[in-house]
Amino acid sequence: MNVTRRTVSIAGFLAATSIGSTAGNAEGLISDLMEGSDEFGLAVEAYTFGYALVTMEMTRRVITNVAEPMGTKGPMGHLIKVREYPNAAFRDVTAPNADTLYTTAFLDVGKEPWVVSLPDLADRYGLFPMLDGWTTDVPGKRTTGTGAQTFAVTGPGWEGTLPEGVKQFKSPTSIVWLLGRIYCTGTPEDYAAVHKIQDEVKLYPLSAYGKDWTPPEGEVDPSIDMKTAVRDQVNNMDAVEYFTLLAELLTTNPPTEADAPMVEKLAQIGIVPGQDFDKTKFDPAFAKRVPQIAFARIMLHFKFSDADVKDINGWGFTTKTGIYGVNYIQRALVTAIGLGANRPQDAIYPTSMKADGGLIKRAYNGSEKYVLTFKKGLTPPVSGFWSLTMYDADYFFVDNPLNRYSISARQPLKANADGSIDLLIQNESPGLDKESNWLPAPKGKFILMMRLYWPNESNPSIIDGSWVIPPVKKVS
Repeated sequence: MNVTRRTVSIAGFLAATSIGSTAGNAEGLISDLMEGSDEFGLAVEAYTFGYALVTMEMTRRVITNVAEPMGTKGPMGHLIKVREYPNAAFRDVTAPNADTLYTTAFLDVGKEPWVVSLPDLADRYGLFPMLDGWTTDVPGKRTTGTGAQTFAVTGPGWEGTLPEGVKQFKSPTSIVWLLGRIYCTGTPEDYAAVHKIQDEVKLYPLSAYGKDWTPPEGEVDPSIDMKTAVRDQVNNMDAVEYFTLLAELLTTNPPTEADAPMVEKLAQIGIVPGQDFDKTKFDPAFAKRVPQIAFARIMLHFKFSDADVKDINGWGFTTKTGIYGVNYIQRALVTAIGLGANRPQDAIYPTSMKADGGLIKRAYNGSEKYVLTFKKGLTPPVSGFWSLTMYDADYFFVDNPLNRYSISARQPLKANADGSIDLLIQNESPGLDKESNWLPAPKGKFILMMRLYWPNESNPSIIDGSWVIPPVKKVS
């Protein structure tokens, strides 16, 4: 989603290039260390296993450490309503989007269930995934339609009776992050329509069902670092600090049955769910090196993923998000560079940094002109919507005379004589008659990201490969 500074970017895979060199240099060292010490190897595995849960907790602390909702932050149990798309001056979050407005909240369902009530979206695209410590469950237009509905999010081991008409969503962890998205065209009229929907979303504890309830003011902890990016805060922990927090979190966010073999390994280095971390079972000499090597190994998975991450026509993307099973390293990778990623059936985010130039691919630069061509009838096959977003080299929107940060079917795109559609990607206007198809670029380097919401699952489909995303080509 994109609520913590330089952290929660669904677009995460564009980070691979910037860390690729570090990961490449670490490859040989990782291999040597993993083979050279059973304890070190176990610690690296444990770090990878816990990366999602630890990152979720640190994200929760930062987002909720305010007295009342403001911007993209809000106390536990408060709805956070993002009211408009950011502009080119926005620098709080990398890779923002200009397609959906967010309605989010962090919940603790370990104490009691929380009830979420959604209004009738009148067939407008909406998605309200709930991200727990390990995976995602999704109510939204694809799975539950857009009619009015009420559901309760229950925590581990909860037993009880819900009011009639309230659907239960079981969370295996106490931490739950509601990440609601509502499609919006960005016009003043559509902003007003979506704001009305946001204001009709209700959130309250089950004990307040049927009552007037006002969320209490949040408590602010001055010891929480509100400036350093969450990922940096996690990566800066030494292994002892990290494993101490992981053991604490496992008490209320238990592993699944499928995690049993990993739980046995964790115990060998002093990590037992429900107990404090036993530092006597861990060699303190590894405290600094485990996080460094483990994170480099996680990032290496981008390039050596055994098909978990695809590279097609210069676009990098994955169809393995949202549900991970025991694929801990893929879960850690998505957490590190795309926390909040939806299931592929709900959204896929191909990202491109280089133009197709045959044998040689060069980074995009506004000094050149590019074109992305969809053949007749072969625009991205989706039931929701698609868009192509422009970012500068730091993953922020680009200031331009049209105030256009993305291009999609909501623009009056003009087709060529043969029915194909060209998206014109360049710094200068292609001319008034072609501006409907223009995605303005900066003068320097830039990055492209496509968003495919509710992609087709059968031919034509990016999920099964029957639809292939076309390359971006330099105009000669």
